[in-house]
Amino acid sequence: MRLRAMAAVALLVTTTVACGADNEAGGGGGGGDAKIAFLMPDIASTRYEQYDAPLFKAKMKELCGGCEVLYQNAGADPAKQQQQANSMLAQGVKAIVIDPVDSAAAASIVQAAQAQSIPVIAYDRPIPDKKADYYVSFDNEKIGQLIAQSLVDELKAAKATGGILQVNGSPTDAAAGLIKKGIHSAVDPSGFKLLAEFDTPGWQPPKAQEWVGGQITRFPNQIAGVVAANDGTGGASIAAFKAAGTKVPPVTGNDAELAAIQRVIAGDQFNTISKPIKIVADAAAVVAHEFAQGNKPAGKTTLFDTPSELFTPTVVTQKNVAEVLATPDFALKVADVCTAEYKAACDKLGIK
Repeated sequence: MRLRAMAAVALLVTTTVACGADNEAGGGGGGGDAKIAFLMPDIASTRYEQYDAPLFKAKMKELCGGCEVLYQNAGADPAKQQQQANSMLAQGVKAIVIDPVDSAAAASIVQAAQAQSIPVIAYDRPIPDKKADYYVSFDNEKIGQLIAQSLVDELKAAKATGGILQVNGSPTDAAAGLIKKGIHSAVDPSGFKLLAEFDTPGWQPPKAQEWVGGQITRFPNQIAGVVAANDGTGGASIAAFKAAGTKVPPVTGNDAELAAIQRVIAGDQFNTISKPIKIVADAAAVVAHEFAQGNKPAGKTTLFDTPSELFTPTVVTQKNVAEVLATPDFALKVADVCTAEYKAACDKLGIK
């Protein structure tokens, strides 16, 4: 939905657009001049700066031209995210949309907000320890199941021998726990031995690369494939094999980041997951707008006892990457992906 661990300076971006009070088509809906907080977890994954925040703000502008989106990024620091949330409450926000750095630590943010009757929408990652008012995400357990099953099917079709490495996400991220559960649901009954697995601290790719490098030494010529929980850990796994001078086996990913789509096209990465960020960003904006108006939107389902809306993602491999790139809601365009370095590979797959 993380190719380096880095300290980040939190960014504060505000968008204020004046409009009339009428709900005119295309002119922005009602909702007064409410402030909405949009708190994202890190900048190691490029998606939050490039897609989530701009898309959320664009949808809020459409729904409520007089509303103000207060965006901050925690730079992978849960204490900083707590401070940012406190600042948002002090500024009088009417709702908080948060993708938590640490799902357990975020419980205190929910408690503080709800004590002031401010609703909290968990975004992308759930907050199991304290019931948020709403949860919007792609189905993370399904993501894990899909990427792992896709890999297992590929290994069986190739009559591969050996076992599988499993590179999970952060142990403090509840969404990573769901992805991990989904991966096991496909790997455990697959007939392929799970050689080893690793929970990557903070989703940090260098940690994943270091661990995979150690497993390459530990299991020489035995690794048939790697199930990596996202594109950052997937790219790190691939880098470990290349650094070892060893053939890269099929490696999964998740998030459909630019570099990952290019690796899929080039044949370095076996799959990734397309989960158009516009879908969740728009849904979160709609829910936040409803709460800001004093309404209580009903969930389509329930997860961790929280009203939720969960969307189903799409596995991307070389077989369907051209089709995915042609999807209107997909964030990347052919021109972004098929640069000079990848033009021949794109042409071979019929990507135009």
